[in-house]
Amino acid sequence: MSAALKTVELPEETDTLELGRRLGASLRAGDLVLLDGPLGAGKTVLTRGIARGMGISAAITSPTFVIARVHQPDSGGGPALVHVDAYRLGGLEEIDDLDLDTDLTEAAVIVEWGEGLAERLAEDYLLVRLRRREDDVRELDLEPHGEGWPERLAALG
Repeated sequence: MSAALKTVELPEETDTLELGRRLGASLRAGDLVLLDGPLGAGKTVLTRGIARGMGISAAITSPTFVIARVHQPDSGGGPALVHVDAYRLGGLEEIDDLDLDTDLTEAAVIVEWGEGLAERLAEDYLLVRLRRREDDVRELDLEPHGEGWPERLAALG
């Protein structure tokens, strides 16, 4: 399945964090979420909220220069979060070198700038497109691919 389920307006940064928190609370090992949007659209802020929803209180910053960071939940329960920034990657071979398909067995994987590169890591994934309007409001499209995502997104409210 591939269809935009919904578009959400996020007037404040706290709205982006809260949506991320709700999404993160629903993630499990094996989930792949691709974040796409221009600089300043809110990809890392959304990931920060996702981490909070997964029970991770560690600082979440863009992994632009390290490419990938692994964050464990504070309680030790639940999946880890692998946060990837694919902006500097040169193509599919470099995605393969990260061995993210192996990470998907034990973690939820979030890939910033992942559209066009990381879809092949899993049949089921969520594509999140973010954009920033001139009035500074963020808009976010949630596009589910595969089984289960539409129902899970509907539960986000």
